[in-house]
Amino acid sequence: MSAGPLEPVDLHAAIDALAARFAEREDAVRAFLPEEGRWARLHREADALLAGWSADAAMRLPLLGVLLGVKDVFRVDGFPTGAGSRLPPELFDGSEAPSVTALRAAGALVVGKTVSTEFAYFAPGPTTNPHDAERTPGGSSSGSAAAVGAGLCDLALGTQTIGSISRPASYCGVVGFKPTFGRVSTEGVIPLAPSLDHVGCFSPNVAGARAAAEVWLESSPAAVTESRGKRPCLAVPIGPYMERADDDGRAHFGAAIERLRGAGYDIIDVPAMDDFSDIEARHRRIVAAEAAAVHALWFEPHRALYAPQTVELVERGRSIAPEQLRADLDGRGALRQQLEALLDRRACDLWLTPAARGAAPLGLGSTGDPVMNLPWTHAGLPTVALPAGRAVGSRMPIGIQLAARAGADLTLLDMALDLERALSSTSSGGAAA
Repeated sequence: MSAGPLEPVDLHAAIDALAARFAEREDAVRAFLPEEGRWARLHREADALLAGWSADAAMRLPLLGVLLGVKDVFRVDGFPTGAGSRLPPELFDGSEAPSVTALRAAGALVVGKTVSTEFAYFAPGPTTNPHDAERTPGGSSSGSAAAVGAGLCDLALGTQTIGSISRPASYCGVVGFKPTFGRVSTEGVIPLAPSLDHVGCFSPNVAGARAAAEVWLESSPAAVTESRGKRPCLAVPIGPYMERADDDGRAHFGAAIERLRGAGYDIIDVPAMDDFSDIEARHRRIVAAEAAAVHALWFEPHRALYAPQTVELVERGRSIAPEQLRADLDGRGALRQQLEALLDRRACDLWLTPAARGAAPLGLGSTGDPVMNLPWTHAGLPTVALPAGRAVGSRMPIGIQLAARAGADLTLLDMALDLERALSSTSSGGAAA
């Protein structure tokens, strides 16, 4: 598998190696939508990409050789878009998502479309967890997280409206990056709730996510930020929100905190979100109300093709009054201000939390609970989920989640590089092993 820009001869070799990996893993993981002639297409696209190759050209293609999976809610030229649904794909035709175009222009090759839950909500697809086929990979970006976790691509695109990047990243043992709300365009993406939808990515490591962020945010890879080399002060938001982690999740998170303190990090308990039940209710009402509006033209003609989970969402959303939705939308900015003010007051750099309630649960009928990701999505803050070892009982991957101030996307990723090293170097024994 490639890890960045390649010499010309290496790109075809990487495609052949990936084809062998697919033959070994994809039948069990089922991360990608089927495609006839996938490997011949990729070789043709590699030839076209390398036709004008030179050292100077390679410098302008920072993702040359990166093999990319794209969640099936993104429009991608040359591929149908189904949004994980049974509805006619022509309903979703349109121009390619700019977030995809930017990565392709930087040299990435699209391996294919990855499985999404239906309309990026809760009705699961066929994807399994790459570490245990009897467990969920999470959702809604199920295929993207599982593909990276199984080594079936170098980078994969996902979306998050509640917890659809951070939670599956934790379950599958990969890095999941969600930028500040609105910093990466959602144009060309089939929406769930436009006021909450975020475009993000999965990678085996922070460096891969940062490479994508540099392309999206038009930042130079050589840019040095003030955060590089700085060890951040971390705030843990104690209160009703943290109580939503399950017993194994809390035990693992406590062990991760001790490992980070042992590595020299200052970690401070900060009371926060006493009104978390109100935040959660507000967020879920926005999702429902906006989903009902998104599906207004599709729902009645194709109702029989919708999964029960999505039917319930749309019907619930229809009952939400416009004035209630306006008040709920106002709460996003208020929460952002509160969370950033708490960081300022305690002179902290990042919030530190579990990335999911615990490890991936057994069964494929549910994608798990996104509640640990919900407030950071609601506030639109940038987040990154980092692998942090394995749960004691199940031995499944489990992650931590970092959240920064709005707009501090690259600073977050720079700080995450150091935390990634600290977690990797202290990952032996106990709950974190």
